[in-house]
Amino acid sequence: MIQIENLTKTFGRKTAVDNLSFTVERGEVLGFLGPNGAGKSTTMRMITGFYPPTAGRIRVGGADVTEEPLKTKAMIGYLPENAAAYADMTVHGFLDFAAEMRGISGDARKRAIGRVVELCFLQSVLHQSIDTLSKGYRHRTCLAQSLIHEPDVLIMDEPTDGLDPNQKHEVRTLIREIGKTKAVVFSTHILEEVDAACTRAIIIDRGRMVANGTPSELKARSELAGAVTLRAEGVGADALGEKLGALTEAVRWERMADEGVRVYPAAGAQATLVRAVVALAEREHWRLGQLSTDEGALDQVFRSLTLPDTVKK
Repeated sequence: MIQIENLTKTFGRKTAVDNLSFTVERGEVLGFLGPNGAGKSTTMRMITGFYPPTAGRIRVGGADVTEEPLKTKAMIGYLPENAAAYADMTVHGFLDFAAEMRGISGDARKRAIGRVVELCFLQSVLHQSIDTLSKGYRHRTCLAQSLIHEPDVLIMDEPTDGLDPNQKHEVRTLIREIGKTKAVVFSTHILEEVDAACTRAIIIDRGRMVANGTPSELKARSELAGAVTLRAEGVGADALGEKLGALTEAVRWERMADEGVRVYPAAGAQATLVRAVVALAEREHWRLGQLSTDEGALDQVFRSLTLPDTVKK
């Protein structure tokens, strides 16, 4: 549904997006990750036709965004960061206006409004003016307008920014549901949202892609992926570490709380370290109080890819 090829955007001497290429299929929810200023919003504004690219090509549904802007914009629903709405309108009036702007009329407009009101749980505030809404309901209203025309592609810039935990959960659940039938791209710097809502994630830094994969694939790049935490009754951390550190599947170990030890896998040993640790425990007749493996930490991967070497710790 979305094809981006060698996309570049410059503002004067500053390169905001640098030779970026990726695709998004129908049924995918793509998390667009990166630190502030990485080029996330700029990329999304080019996909929606708000910014023209300096170089490269964007296709939506097979149509070129630059050459066929009206056709591509008709396929896209867009929720920008800090989305604006007319404060003096009621929720119903605003959605009616959005439907009219999208060329929806008559009974089709009534059905479209009813559909997004139900989808975004706006029934209780339908006839309330937007300036009296809580931030959560105002956000849902803006999300509803982006869905009013049943777009094939949904682009959302920081869709949960400023929401409370309950509101974030509602939005993430809605994104997962919408993503079953549409191509969804949403930018975020909240890493927990990758696990909560995404089928795939891209990390960009200073306008360039530095990682692309499923949440599991990205976490597998973490130093913690495959690490084993072990505690044995009556055996101190130093004694455990000495034995565990000698395993060929281990690269190093560190002391944890309560005389526990975490041992890190050597290259290529993420899947085999735990078996080696269990076999060692059996040979040593250790009575295990704890044995767990780590799937990896996305925040560690994010930091390793986006922090300057002088800052990484």
